[in-house]
Amino acid sequence: MNALAATNRNFRQAARLLGLDSRVEKSLLIPFREIKVECTIPKDDGTLMSYIGFRVQHDNSRGPMKGGIRYHPEVDPDEVNALAQLMTWKTAVADLPYGGAKGGIGCNPKELSASELERLTRVFTQKIHDLIGVNRDVPAPDMGTNSQTMAWILDEYSKFHGHSPAVVTGKPVDLGGSLGREAATGRGVVYATEALLADHGKSIKDLTFAIQGFGNVGSWVAKLIHDIGGRIVAVSDITGAVKNPKGIDIPALLKHKEETGKLIEFDGADALDSNELLSHECDVLIPCALGGVLNRENAENVRAKFIIEAANHPTDPEADEILAKKGVIILPDIYANAGGVTVSYFEWVQNIQGFMWEEEKVNNVLKRYMTRAFGDIKGMCKSHNCNLRMGAFTLGVNRVARATLLRGWEA
Repeated sequence: MNALAATNRNFRQAARLLGLDSRVEKSLLIPFREIKVECTIPKDDGTLMSYIGFRVQHDNSRGPMKGGIRYHPEVDPDEVNALAQLMTWKTAVADLPYGGAKGGIGCNPKELSASELERLTRVFTQKIHDLIGVNRDVPAPDMGTNSQTMAWILDEYSKFHGHSPAVVTGKPVDLGGSLGREAATGRGVVYATEALLADHGKSIKDLTFAIQGFGNVGSWVAKLIHDIGGRIVAVSDITGAVKNPKGIDIPALLKHKEETGKLIEFDGADALDSNELLSHECDVLIPCALGGVLNRENAENVRAKFIIEAANHPTDPEADEILAKKGVIILPDIYANAGGVTVSYFEWVQNIQGFMWEEEKVNNVLKRYMTRAFGDIKGMCKSHNCNLRMGAFTLGVNRVARATLLRGWEA
């Protein structure tokens, strides 16, 4: 099942539990606006190349729309629609005053030079500058984009609208980016994990962890869990996987990866087949990489008692059902990985105030938001007698529906 079908299915289930009017339900599913633009740039060799840029703005009933911009050769409109919709529910679950959006350009950033990427980003910004903005739609980095991309968007947008640091988040700190933003998604995952385990009378330092994906999110999750005293017994990324039942020395593994560019051949752990990581013996499994990695083929083999969805949509609905029957507790992505967008919100707030926070404050307020959101989800689980995924979806959908109705959607 693709991401859009799965998201729609979760949304409809939540709408049924909440008893939403069918007209409100339909209105909440349809995106507010879909933008598609043609971006033609001269390449370094003088030839012209055309790319398609797009932005899906899903909902703005609770505030400006928020979501990433990705540069990827296979940008699938359905997936972008699903991710824009997920951002609407995710920001509502974390109780941020935003709606959801997502966008990007169909290109392969690895095949473009830095100056070509800059020209492409600037042309894209010229085409959509009047449809984004501090109080309209606030983009952020995603796959294939980074803080430099955001710096170019900020500069190009400011040519039309005056200096506007709050138009994008995930900027370099020198241009108004927030301290703590780089670690935010991973740190949020750890705070979410702590909240879930505390609810079950457990703590990170008593348990074993397997982490799939060792990019930005996975490496921060591993580092922070290791610092708290949790035992990480297996880690994988696209280069391979390693295991050590006594616990992997994460700082040493990070150093090894930095030096060699891969996880394998690390002295402090044995090689492991990457496909076996998801079924590795551990208490807590944290997928931090791609969507759809847990499906009906492998769900039966999962040995973890808890799954923390640090990636977007890592568990197929079929796998969801199999894992539920096995008694595995899943912390859903729309809550578990909301740390990134929460610190993006802090960055936006700091830019609007023109007053920057210390990193300690960023982390403390993030912890407060993540802990409070978990309590809100548990409240919905109790009142609707449902699992954590439906608890999170009913919480998010209910907040957006209430805002929509309060604003007077029929007029």
